[in-house]
Amino acid sequence: MQDEKVQITPELCLKFERLLDCLKSLESVIVAFSGGVDSTFLAKASYMALGEKAVAVTARSPSYPKAELEEAIRLAKLIGIRHLLIDTDEINDPNYASNPVNRCYFCKTNLFSKLKPLAEELGICHIVYGAIADDLNDFRPGIQAAREQGAIAPLAELGFTKTEIRQLSLWLGLPTWDKPSFACLASRFPYGSQITSEKLRQVEEAEDFLRQHGFKAFRVRHHETIARIEVPPEEFHRFLEPKFRSELLRRFKEIGFLFVTLDLAGFRSGSMNEMLTLPVKGNSSK
Repeated sequence: MQDEKVQITPELCLKFERLLDCLKSLESVIVAFSGGVDSTFLAKASYMALGEKAVAVTARSPSYPKAELEEAIRLAKLIGIRHLLIDTDEINDPNYASNPVNRCYFCKTNLFSKLKPLAEELGICHIVYGAIADDLNDFRPGIQAAREQGAIAPLAELGFTKTEIRQLSLWLGLPTWDKPSFACLASRFPYGSQITSEKLRQVEEAEDFLRQHGFKAFRVRHHETIARIEVPPEEFHRFLEPKFRSELLRRFKEIGFLFVTLDLAGFRSGSMNEMLTLPVKGNSSK
């Protein structure tokens, strides 16, 4: 239901109507549903357009935190859309576990290759996922995999930005309208660093600690024995509080980290991609 107290522009309203028309033209869809800002908005729109002919599917995986899975289940119930869970096994793919720069390609290939037979089994015509216009200007190898598997990104095709999706989500009464961006736990590792279930567990438990202590935007980057914490600069002061710092150090060492650091650059999504822009030694011209 739309929140009458929230105003959106006529142009954005028309754009949303075009999205509903686009989804109706697909006749029936599986929504790859993570419970993030974009996929929740897409699931809501799909249910509004198609009702019972829209099904949300969430993949259970070691790289997907239990807290996010539980939230996805709650959000699907809130929307009213039918919700299914499947298990993916990308961690067993050496191409994925070796964590190359195109890791997401192998992850999304694994996901959509499992959604395709499910769609056939359910008699559903199309698979849609929540890529948006902003993603097209970023390094997103998963988009290539989705295209190869025949998945459709209606939000990107219609030019929806993150700002517009947040505005419309608020208008639609979705609690995800101000949810911080989230990426799977595999994004916490430097490219080339082997991903294992144990390392994913360490990151999940470390981030759970921060979540339980009231942080909303954060990352714990895994550098083997070192945990590199990213939070917004305005929250740096909390790490100077003796009680909190003591609790954090104790918990992180229980989890398996020897050293705990605070990244002074603060929280930012995709910080591991920064290494892709570093100059290669020995290749500089004189």
